[in-house]
Amino acid sequence: MALPALFDTLRLPVVGSPLFIISNPDLVIAQCKAGIIGSFPALNAREAEGDPIMLELWLQRITEELDRYNQANPDTPAAPYAVNQIVHRSNTRLERDIEICHKWKVPVWITSLGARVEVNEAAHACGGITLHDIINNTFAKKAIEKGADGLIAVAAGAGGHAGAQSPLALISEIREWFDGPLLLSGAIANGSSILAAQAMGADLAYIGSPFIATAEAGADPDYKRMITECGAEDIVYSSLFTGVWGNYLKPSIARAGMDPDNLPESDPSAMNFGANREKPKSWKEIWGAGQGIGAIKQVQPAAELVARLAQEYDAAKARMRGVIDG
Repeated sequence: MALPALFDTLRLPVVGSPLFIISNPDLVIAQCKAGIIGSFPALNAREAEGDPIMLELWLQRITEELDRYNQANPDTPAAPYAVNQIVHRSNTRLERDIEICHKWKVPVWITSLGARVEVNEAAHACGGITLHDIINNTFAKKAIEKGADGLIAVAAGAGGHAGAQSPLALISEIREWFDGPLLLSGAIANGSSILAAQAMGADLAYIGSPFIATAEAGADPDYKRMITECGAEDIVYSSLFTGVWGNYLKPSIARAGMDPDNLPESDPSAMNFGANREKPKSWKEIWGAGQGIGAIKQVQPAAELVARLAQEYDAAKARMRGVIDG
């Protein structure tokens, strides 16, 4: 099935994944102007009591700045943006955030940690599309049954919350029955991996960890530095920190006084996205990252990262044409 028309403006078949706490309007705008879909979790727009509704302000800024950019660059318009709704019972802001995103006609809605019919309906009512992230084929089928337009296959090696299945197996099983928009997440940090995702059957790559080490990202400078200095061997898969299995940087765990090779397990009941959520202070700087970070060597502007990915992607396509023709 052909991709929705809103993907026609993409320079690269890439969606920048929503980075919890880290993604902000600066990063989203830079990603969109560079030609990939930029995104952020709605919960990143945090508010103190008495403050204006920050999510509304973020959407206004992103919408107006991209509109100005498109008017000045009609031949090379910016890519659309996306907002991630964490659809978990502890997210007490969900209903209000859905209303705000509907008001601003958010073009792409990314849902995670639960598939909800009403979120898909709200997106469709304002002309948007929904992409739901999943870690196995069973969850994929449930998401489509509840009205999602596309799927994000979060495979082994992805940063933050991640599945344990090989991308080869996960994409293959989904493509047996689903011909709609399909994205792949998991250790994608260079242009060759973007092409590999398409070769497997995905339409687009879903890239997060490389954008942590960008100038615009709202990450701690030490976090950005750690991303550039670590590789796949420095990643540990654990359920301790949120109750859901995810990938984290071993050095950040060790710095918090824990043994990254001997962590206890937690369970999904520990997950909490409410305003009153608490976690041990020692966990404040436990940092998520995917196994692809070995390809990230420096902190740079998001536009430069996208340019590097595009160059590598084109080079990979040229190599494969040689293989096919040879």
